[in-house]
Amino acid sequence: MGVSPAVSPHLMVPGAKAPPNASVNAKTLAILNNSRATTPGEGTADLAEMMNKDVREQFVEGKFLGSGTYATVYAGHFRADPTKLVAIKKMRILTDYKDGITMDSYREMKFLQELTLHPNIVRLHAVFTSKDQNLNLVLEHLPKGDLEKLWRDSSISYTREDIKAWSAMICQAVWFCHENYVLHRDIKSNNVLIAADNTLRLADFGLARSFSEPGRPMTCNVITRFYRPPELLLGATHYGGCVDVWSTACVMAELAARAFFLVSETDIQHLSVIAELFGIPTEADWPGVSKLRHWEVAFGSAPPKRPQPLSHWRQRLPLMGDDGIDLLRAMMTMNPSKRLTARDVLKHPYWTNLPRPTKKENLPHGGDEDAEKKKAIDDLKRRGGDLETGRSDKVARKLDFGVK
Repeated sequence: MGVSPAVSPHLMVPGAKAPPNASVNAKTLAILNNSRATTPGEGTADLAEMMNKDVREQFVEGKFLGSGTYATVYAGHFRADPTKLVAIKKMRILTDYKDGITMDSYREMKFLQELTLHPNIVRLHAVFTSKDQNLNLVLEHLPKGDLEKLWRDSSISYTREDIKAWSAMICQAVWFCHENYVLHRDIKSNNVLIAADNTLRLADFGLARSFSEPGRPMTCNVITRFYRPPELLLGATHYGGCVDVWSTACVMAELAARAFFLVSETDIQHLSVIAELFGIPTEADWPGVSKLRHWEVAFGSAPPKRPQPLSHWRQRLPLMGDDGIDLLRAMMTMNPSKRLTARDVLKHPYWTNLPRPTKKENLPHGGDEDAEKKKAIDDLKRRGGDLETGRSDKVARKLDFGVK
């Protein structure tokens, strides 16, 4: 079965023809590569600077918007088209890091370069260096805030048709990441931004990781806790796209509930919250689960627990309908090997069943432009890959990027 035409009539697929700015993206990536070389030849350095200048002069820097620990943000626009607005994120070169940038900043640039063709992923127009030795990321202007702000705003009313439209855009973004062997590893409502035309864009790739080498271990200390799947909470170091699928289901459930779906104060408590909904996994339905690092602490002496019935889900998420609930439960299967893949998510009957999703131009959005602009600026100032430990306490988690 193909991807639902009701959801994705113009879905970008791997290998699709690149838009006109693809050559600029290729050049800026070449600059990145040249800037990371330890002993470039004189000719290489001259060529890189020529290319860098060519890219830099395509943009006009505007007014200062804000500054944080890791970056300063300016408004800007394309020189050739002043109506095409951008946000210029100036990342400071850090002398205590090799090549001057953190691994998470490098990952953010690398993966956005690879994925920026998709309509539901934040667009990185260019990367260039400036005379003050800042690394400049030119990102699209996203004036309407994020999904968390949207569902928190009680003045905005929306329907199950709207939820289906938003959910489709998020799922398409995740599908595209996985088709290109990229794990996002920090999908959450406030990393899904809203463009001027109401298109959703998945952002913040600071924790993203390639999973083209399936046998290589990765850290389990990723994904903000409310969106973190049980295998990571239990200490798994070998995983794939299933972790993003769980997080995506949490975002969809939040839209329907207008509240955080799974709430806890600690990682161990979060496993208990998950078990209350899905039951305690057993070796019979998840072979090897009892051998995971944190199993004994979390469930070693716990009595068996059954999953909640369909009636519980209907009560919590009436806007999803039975087919939507069936999709969420399949996306949140405790055993990651039985969880739907991002590709299979798009084949679920939920997308073609009634009601039809709202057209993009008719989707509701917030009206507090100043607050939305401030939130967008705050997000840009953050170091890529900062994790939130809970509701809104933004704490930079120390991640070991060396071997993970």
